[in-house]
Amino acid sequence: MTGDRRFPKDRGLTAHMVGTMFLLGLVYVAFIAVLLALRVPLAFVIVIAGGLLFVQYYFSDRIALAMMRARMVSPQDQPDLHAVVDRLCAMADMPKPAVAIADVDLPNAFATGRNPSHAVLCVTTGLLRRLDPSELEGVLAHELSHVAHRDVAVMTIASFLAMAAAMLVRVAYYSELFGGGFGGEGRDRNAGQLMLLLMLVSIVVYAISFLLIRALSRYRELAADRSGAILTARPSALASALVKVSGEMGRIPTRDLRAAEGLNAFFFAPALARGFSLSSLFSTHPSLQRRLEQLSRLEAELDRPQ
Repeated sequence: MTGDRRFPKDRGLTAHMVGTMFLLGLVYVAFIAVLLALRVPLAFVIVIAGGLLFVQYYFSDRIALAMMRARMVSPQDQPDLHAVVDRLCAMADMPKPAVAIADVDLPNAFATGRNPSHAVLCVTTGLLRRLDPSELEGVLAHELSHVAHRDVAVMTIASFLAMAAAMLVRVAYYSELFGGGFGGEGRDRNAGQLMLLLMLVSIVVYAISFLLIRALSRYRELAADRSGAILTARPSALASALVKVSGEMGRIPTRDLRAAEGLNAFFFAPALARGFSLSSLFSTHPSLQRRLEQLSRLEAELDRPQ
């Protein structure tokens, strides 16, 4: 493949993501309608949930780096790593993110930040030790695709009402537990029923939102795989990295995997895969098989004479 290889759009995956966001929107509209019917003060919900959203949106990079105990590295510290990032960013015509390294054996990478101009790309020393240059390039291209497509911002905004619903479940629970309520209605005979209804509605909204957000996350991982592989024109290298990283996860102590599990939505590959049959519904990432199948089809497309 020659010429401009900037991150392309995939209409099929885009349609899936738009459909998922539309369903999320319907759920959120219905949730707001119920809150209004129950006379819940929306200012309370918006201020609290909005504050959480603000913190998550503006400080996601610092939070993620702190969780991984990562440090920023300069081109003098890691010239080879920076050279790969420089080359990929030039090919993708995008701003170069800050580069960080986490000194852990867990072989993984992630990108975070609210937009391409305020982004951080982090790799672990475990990943650097295990991948060859072409595999590392494939992983970094995948992560840079997340940055270019503003995936962190999209997922943060998508999770806004889910956070609000989870918060209202707690508010309703403690209001019932201590006999309080919104606006002093806890003393009214009907206040208990309203709080119970609010709790049930919030639980349902949170559950539906959770599943839709996880589905959206899986679509965005597939889109990043495809975009990254097209940028480098080497789907096989990304596939090799996926197989290698997934296999090496089994060698990492379970306690270390669990410690990093909170960042699964950011990672190139999940730190801890669930073993039960319904795991695909709750996973932030598609199955390894599905990712490899997509890359195999893409390899065939790129090898086909134009």
